[in-house]
Amino acid sequence: MKRLAAICSFAVAILAPTAAFAYVGPGAGLSLLGALWALVAAIATAVLFIVAWPIRKAMRRRQNSRVSQQQGQDEKPPLESVGGKPSGQRQ
Repeated sequence: MKRLAAICSFAVAILAPTAAFAYVGPGAGLSLLGALWALVAAIATAVLFIVAWPIRKAMRRRQNSRVSQQQGQDEKPPLESVGGKPSGQRQ
């Protein structure tokens, strides 16, 4: 019975609110909006980076495979040192 009375009084308190007689000035409101905007921007940026990460990785893989294929086709002999001998040999 006490539980039912507690639930009923809680429901009446929630469903029958009265005026708060409070004032939020423009400075506090703008501060709240600025903080909310920063939070939304931070979350959006984090989501954007998480979504873009696999796309950027796939683009890098594709670019690296193209570069390695081009290097395989354009193989050149090793560069020679100043003395006319290959750079790997000693005098």
